[in-house]
Amino acid sequence: MIIHPISPVFDRDSRVLILGSFPSVKSREAGFFYGHSQNRFWKVTAAVFGEDVPRTIEEKRAFLLRNHIAVWDVIHSCEIEGSSDASIRDVVANDLRVILDAATIEAIYVNGKTALKYYEKYIQPTIHRPATCLPSTSPANAAWSTERLVAEWKRVRIDR
Repeated sequence: MIIHPISPVFDRDSRVLILGSFPSVKSREAGFFYGHSQNRFWKVTAAVFGEDVPRTIEEKRAFLLRNHIAVWDVIHSCEIEGSSDASIRDVVANDLRVILDAATIEAIYVNGKTALKYYEKYIQPTIHRPATCLPSTSPANAAWSTERLVAEWKRVRIDR
């Protein structure tokens, strides 16, 4: 069983919550979300907000908070082989009340279909809030160009 090692990023001004499924090996090693160099999350969200791509953990945290974005993952702990979403089993979900009780979250998004699957199974029944699924920024989602991702991900800005 691997326990999620990264604390959520949020403050009382967060308005949008973006949830992944579970951090990759690279993210767990880096100690921060979307730590794999090929994951397009930072490139896409920076383009959405018209900012430079943040590089350091401190820059990434500041970018999220400045743009009123909270980030966490659906899964608190699970069995997983490497970074393979397909291998996830024995899921224990994160308790989103940590964020939802502290911030006025207006919209919840999930980064890809795996996050949506586990959100709908474990979290939505307890908090009774739907999540909007955005196409995954993972390098495994090669069918989506960065430009297409940016166009879809603009919803995190426009929907507010």
